[in-house]
Amino acid sequence: MNELVTGEAVVLGLQPARLPSRALAIAIDLAVLLTVFVLLSIGLAVATVTLDEAAVAAIAVASFLLVLVGGPVAVETLSHGRSLGKLACGLRVVRDDGGPIRFRHALVRGAMGVVEVLGTFGVVGCVASLVSARGRRLGDVFAGTLVVRERVPAGRALAVPPPPPWLVGRFAQLDLSGVPEGLWLAVRQYLTRMNQLDVTVRGSMAERLSTDLAAHTGVPMPQGVPAAAYLAAVVNERQARDARRVAAAAVRGGQAPAPSPVSMDREFSVHREFSGHRPTEGRTGEVGASATASSARDVGTAAPPTTGFAPPA
Repeated sequence: MNELVTGEAVVLGLQPARLPSRALAIAIDLAVLLTVFVLLSIGLAVATVTLDEAAVAAIAVASFLLVLVGGPVAVETLSHGRSLGKLACGLRVVRDDGGPIRFRHALVRGAMGVVEVLGTFGVVGCVASLVSARGRRLGDVFAGTLVVRERVPAGRALAVPPPPPWLVGRFAQLDLSGVPEGLWLAVRQYLTRMNQLDVTVRGSMAERLSTDLAAHTGVPMPQGVPAAAYLAAVVNERQARDARRVAAAAVRGGQAPAPSPVSMDREFSVHREFSGHRPTEGRTGEVGASATASSARDVGTAAPPTTGFAPPA
C-alpha cells in the first residue's frame, strides 16, 4: 500500500497500479482509438477525394491529433480518470493527494503520452514505470498524478475501540436523542482511524468532536476524561442501547417463536461486550431467555430519558 497524506493530514492507503495492468489498459485504449481513427480516416478520404494533397495531409494530421490526443484527454477529464481500458482493468488516475484529476492533468498526461507511448512504442513509458517506486510514467510525474487500483480485496471492517473499563456504564443516564446521525458517523470514523492521524490533528479532532457531542447532549464532558475515551464511552453506550432496543422489538413483535442459541448469542454479544454483563452459569437457552425477559422488563418500566450522569458507585 502507498501512503498519501491529504491536506487534512489524513493518510490514504492507495494501491498503485503496476506495469502489467497498466499496459493492458493502454492496449485496450489504443485498440479503441485506432479503430475510431481508421474509420474516421476512411470517411475523410471519401469526403476529401476532390481536395489537393496538402489539404488531405492537413486533415489527416488534424484527425490524428483529435482522436489519439484529444480523445484520451476528453475521456479522462469527463470520467475523472477512468478510460475504457482503465475501467476494464479496475484502474483510475488520481492526483498525488488522492483527489480526482482535472483537465490540466489529463492534458499533460495526453501530451506526454504521444512521446512515451506512441513515439517510442511504449518503451519510455515502460522504463519510467519500472524505475518509479509508484509505477508512474513521465506523464504522471509532470502532471502530478498516480494510477491506482480501484478493485482491491475487501478488508475487514474496522471496529470502534472499547473505552477504558472505568468509563463503562458511566453515561447510562445521558440523553443521546438529540445527537444527529452525521455526528455519530464522524465520531465512529474518527475512532476507527485515529491511529492513522498525526498526533496534533488527532487531539484537535477529538476535542472538536467531543465538544460537539457534549453540546448536543446538553451535559459538558466530565473533567479529567480524555476526549477520545469520552467519545468511545458514549459510542459504546449507544451501541448497548441499540442492542437492547432490537432485542425488545423482537420480543414485542414475536418474530421468532424459539430463537436458537447461536442467534441469541449473536443478538446479545454487543450488549455483553460493552456493558460488562456476564450471564449466569447454565444452558445457553436459559441465558438467552433470562436476557430477553430482562430486556422486556427494562423497556416496559423504563422512565423517560433524563440528562446527566449516573452518580459514582
